[in-house]
Amino acid sequence: MTLILGRREIGAAVDLDAVLDLLAAGYRADAAGPAPLRIRTDLPGPGTATCLMPGWLTDVPAYTVKVNAKFPAATPALRGVVCLHALADGELLALLDSASVTAWRTGLAAALATHTLAPPRAATLGFVGAGAQAATTLAGLRHLRPWSRIVATDLDPARAAALPAEVSPSAIEVAATADVVVLATWSRTPLLRLADVRPGQHLTSLGADEPGKQELAADLLAASRLIVDDVDLALTGGALGSAGLDATACAGTLGEILRGSLPAAAPPSRPSVYSPVGLPWQDLALSWAVYQHALRAGAGTRVDLL
Repeated sequence: MTLILGRREIGAAVDLDAVLDLLAAGYRADAAGPAPLRIRTDLPGPGTATCLMPGWLTDVPAYTVKVNAKFPAATPALRGVVCLHALADGELLALLDSASVTAWRTGLAAALATHTLAPPRAATLGFVGAGAQAATTLAGLRHLRPWSRIVATDLDPARAAALPAEVSPSAIEVAATADVVVLATWSRTPLLRLADVRPGQHLTSLGADEPGKQELAADLLAASRLIVDDVDLALTGGALGSAGLDATACAGTLGEILRGSLPAAAPPSRPSVYSPVGLPWQDLALSWAVYQHALRAGAGTRVDLL
């Protein structure tokens, strides 16, 4: 039997501690195992198609294959499915709504990275873009540490207010107010430059996850301590490539920091930036935790596809 899990079932089954623990373990793990594939193609018209496979983690007896359609003007902008297969025999254990899996795994991975890299005394949190990605990142960051103030800007001010947050008029105003700034947009032009930020400030840029998407200007990235999830992906489809920078602009990866081979703290004289592209094993971390919770709760719809 295959378990079908939609947005409501996934949201109800997200155990923040369980998912954060799996994500941290994934970053700390050796890269040994099947080489991940991230295949993306433009479609005739406004959309793109993406496939991520295999999502694989040591000690998890399953793997994932994710297929996404991205249409920025649509609602929702991302649609697709995550297939959760048994590692032993390929049994299709579950089909999960890809938009929900992506929002939760990216948001919680971003929260883990931001908590790790941001100064311990950071108290004001800012968002540029207040959609689903911002909401899941905020849920993770509130779970990991207290915040005295939250500010946000969005093309729709009502969405920023509903985050919930104090509404700010622009990305520059958010950066002027917040100790930590999370950007989660579809922007293809820089929203912040070096002159807009200050030493010791931390920024997490989630929107630079495809060629041509860019939230932070090249001068800001070059002057910051830049951490990514994967250097090759950052060059081919992430912040480095879109800004025209090479690998020397990157200080290292989040995995290196969580394994202890790089310090978490940036020099106080520089801003710090985390800009991930997203890795297939993160889909497995979220999907496996949700699947196990749904089984225990008797949630979802069971179907026999055979």
